[in-house]
Amino acid sequence: MEIPESVLKIKKYLTDHEFPEQVEAVVILGSGLGDFASAIDDSFSIPYQQIPSFPETSVQGHTGELVTGKVAGLNVIAFSGRFHHYEGHPFSTTVLPVHIAKVFNAKKIIVSNAAGSINTGFKVGDLMVIDDIIRPFQSVSAKPSTPFRYNLYPIARRVREIAASIGMEVQRGTYIYVTGPNYESKAEIRAFRILGADVVGMSTAPELVEASRLQIPAATISLVTNMAAGVTKNKLDHSEVKEAAEARKDDFARLVTEIIRKL
Repeated sequence: MEIPESVLKIKKYLTDHEFPEQVEAVVILGSGLGDFASAIDDSFSIPYQQIPSFPETSVQGHTGELVTGKVAGLNVIAFSGRFHHYEGHPFSTTVLPVHIAKVFNAKKIIVSNAAGSINTGFKVGDLMVIDDIIRPFQSVSAKPSTPFRYNLYPIARRVREIAASIGMEVQRGTYIYVTGPNYESKAEIRAFRILGADVVGMSTAPELVEASRLQIPAATISLVTNMAAGVTKNKLDHSEVKEAAEARKDDFARLVTEIIRKL
């Protein structure tokens, strides 16, 4: 079976509690980006801890609520908080939002994250469309599976076109996944730059791999919340995430809304 039986039970609980039978999109909100939930019309939310068999999130900036409602008149589900491998969750748990998207027949997934910039041409507050990922020395698969190929470029190109259509400038680049929870060393950042990475983060890759396996189109946006170790002399601090997200929350909401409408 492609989807765990527990996910079907979660769907039944949710549809018994005001969630629709199917949605246009599932949105995964990264650190500091939970304010997008306020852009959802006629919204209804359930805390993660109230949903049977649902994991909890322990990361600052993740409220831990599942929100449903309408964006541009279309049914959506938003995860205000995700599940990271560094919190102790197996990869089969980190990809739960993707499995929820599958059982709700979502036509697309929009994944967001807070990331540190390796590319010295980027600045804090930039929105970057991910068009490729690097997973150094590690698997991020939920379970063994038949080999498959994923290709983010076509969707990433379409997302950049959507951004341009509303006059929004975005970066494009490669995201490198690390398990965390520690920030990377200066030496690691130098190595990642040589590998071709533009930003680094501790999420997203598992969701993208699983979405590709299940053949659900996935658009991905990184918010640059800090410059990675060694790029500047500043000390890395998680409080930067909230500050950067606050500055771009309206632009982020506008872009995600257009992606839901047009992708």
